[in-house]
Amino acid sequence: MILNEVLLFLLALIDVGAILFVLVYFIITLSDLECDYLNANECCEKLNYWLLPKYIAHTFITFFLLLHGQLLLFLVNLPLFIWLTYELFTIPQGNLGVYDPAEIHNRGQLRKHLRDVMIYIGYYLIFFFIYLYCFILALLKGDPLQRHADDQIVTEI
Repeated sequence: MILNEVLLFLLALIDVGAILFVLVYFIITLSDLECDYLNANECCEKLNYWLLPKYIAHTFITFFLLLHGQLLLFLVNLPLFIWLTYELFTIPQGNLGVYDPAEIHNRGQLRKHLRDVMIYIGYYLIFFFIYLYCFILALLKGDPLQRHADDQIVTEI
């Protein structure tokens, strides 16, 4: 174990919380594009900027779950890691990124991107609460109060 369980799940909570904030930013930016408050170039430039940090954040937590031996959580995070890797490294040649200004209005790409971001938000919200639960369990494992009997609690160190 590299990290204490409490620290691992605290980092996971902070990481997933940061990803959720980025995804809310994605939703706001894509809706601004849909309402014509932003042009396609500005929108895609803003969204493509945050793709790599989102990928790194998810890779970070997936890697630490594997190193810490949390195999079930690692295996559940692995499909999204594989999908994000596929999405990031299979950008068609000539596109500026996953979000391309020339194609975002074609063939329902805007709706597809909105749907994908909503799926990501649902996924990360579920995992935020799973990591919160694991964090609370890790905190409760180490009992700070030494209990000698059921009715007696010793608070001296």
